[in-house]
Amino acid sequence: MKQNITLAVEKKLLKQAKAMAAERGLSVSALLSSELARLVEQEGKYRRAQTRAVARLESPLHLSFTNKPSRESLHDRQGLR
Repeated sequence: MKQNITLAVEKKLLKQAKAMAAERGLSVSALLSSELARLVEQEGKYRRAQTRAVARLESPLHLSFTNKPSRESLHDRQGLR
């Protein structure tokens, strides 16, 4: 369901918005509506990404090795001699 709102903007900005809307074949109302929807969607994506990032930071980092190399193999310098 759509709802009308009242918006106050500077005359110069309104003139530029009308020109931009006309270039895109839209009304100012449709232009503002689509941009507002894009902004809200972008903010939602950011919040979800932020939540995932915080969850990853809070979970422990597992550095488990299945086959740990021996100390000797790590420090083998036979190939350097």
